[in-house]
Amino acid sequence: MSDDVQPSVAEVRAAVAAVKAALDRHLDAVENRVGEDDPAVYEAFEALAAAAESYDELLYDTYDEVTPFEVPSGGGMPEYGGPSDPEAVSVLIRRDYTIAEPDRLFAQARRASDGETIPDASVNAALGVIFGEYEADEVAQRHKEFGLEEGDATLWVAAVEPAEPGEWLDAPFDEVDPQLVICRFDMSTVFDDDLGVLDPD
Repeated sequence: MSDDVQPSVAEVRAAVAAVKAALDRHLDAVENRVGEDDPAVYEAFEALAAAAESYDELLYDTYDEVTPFEVPSGGGMPEYGGPSDPEAVSVLIRRDYTIAEPDRLFAQARRASDGETIPDASVNAALGVIFGEYEADEVAQRHKEFGLEEGDATLWVAAVEPAEPGEWLDAPFDEVDPQLVICRFDMSTVFDDDLGVLDPD
């Protein structure tokens, strides 16, 4: 940062005062929490994160120092840093299920196996039959029939380099670069709506 736009000492002190106030507000919200998902706690958390980030930036710009702590962003994605016109994309999907009714799962697995007895009469074996017989999207649509209860789900669309056939099959779920995620769609009971969308653009 050039000298003519460098923040003043007063601005740094105002920023640290804002952090102190945000800490007090956050503690007050936590101490007076109403329910597990109290919006006042969430709002105080976000305000504290913003105040801490602002102070950290001003402290660095003025004194070339940083704070010894980092406030988590609550799961947000970084700004998209990939190509504007990617040559290829990778779609990553995660869906969580609770095994709510094992008997129903076993019955559907037997039905999918034409009534044959499953060699290993375990939940793992039944899941192998179900997911081997049905597409993942069909399982998601019919999850109750299979004795499953939906949990959180997320879908990421990330920019990637074109891959040769079989190139990544030995490690298909290596960590994706969050900066290459073009868009993300989350489904969870923690949202007021059924679908929460995060678009880096």
